[in-house]
Amino acid sequence: MNKIKKVPMRKCVGCEEMKHKKDLIRIVKTAEGDFLLDETGKKNGRGAYLCAKKECFQKAVKNKGLERSFKGAIPKDVYDALEEEMDKFDTK
Repeated sequence: MNKIKKVPMRKCVGCEEMKHKKDLIRIVKTAEGDFLLDETGKKNGRGAYLCAKKECFQKAVKNKGLERSFKGAIPKDVYDALEEEMDKFDTK
């Protein structure tokens, strides 16, 4: 008998759709309070997931999805830095 392997699913904080974990980009808040894009999905820290689309990032900013995930306010300069990094991943 072959076992069916379970595929991990995560919710995008922008569009709020459940998707495969591998299809999403993880944003991490480290213990020092820095916010980073985690391309490997293995960095230590609190994580939130976003689709690789600029629209989803903008929705997450507008509906404060990232702030809810990280349980606190996020400075504007952090949003600007994350938006620049998201440009590398944008797949329209």
